Amino acid sequence: MSEQIKQISKRIQELRKISGISVETLARELGIDSETYSEYESGNVDIPVSLLFKIASRFDVELSEILTGEAPKLHTYCVVRKDKGVSVERRKDYKYQSLAFNFANKKIEPFLVTVDPDSNPEINYNSHPGQEFNYVIEGVLKVIINGHEIILNEGDSLFFDSGAKHGMKAMDGKPAKFLAIIL
Repeated sequence: MSEQIKQISKRIQELRKISGISVETLARELGIDSETYSEYESGNVDIPVSLLFKIASRFDVELSEILTGEAPKLHTYCVVRKDKGVSVERRKDYKYQSLAFNFANKKIEPFLVTVDPDSNPEINYNSHPGQEFNYVIEGVLKVIINGHEIILNEGDSLFFDSGAKHGMKAMDGKPAKFLAIIL
């Protein structure tokens, strides 16, 4: 796994240990089995952003602190230049870029997400607390929410309960890029 994922794994392990919570207890709170959680903490397995979001909420820290190891410092405004957001390596078919990583006490988490086309017909599903807004910037994106299939084209948007099981796939053999705002 990448060095970034290993560092993120160390940070979540440290948060858990500082809080005096066992692997089993935290795994139960997150709705996963303890073996899977242990794999995430080992740094040998990719950690879904939805789970990182749950962990950040659980320990009342900014998601960017888990991603970067640094606390956000800005309070009035935060400019992120094109292609300069904090990148989060995820599965090979998803690329996340945090667009407000250095702003403290955010009420939302904005990401620029690129979904690469994949020959694998299966969609990776996730869920996380809150709500989500997606606005397609380029490409065609298939979104499935609790079994309902929605096709989004450039300029289309979608707002949904992100606690619902959802997954996305780029269509037409081309990448899809969208703005995701997690509330």
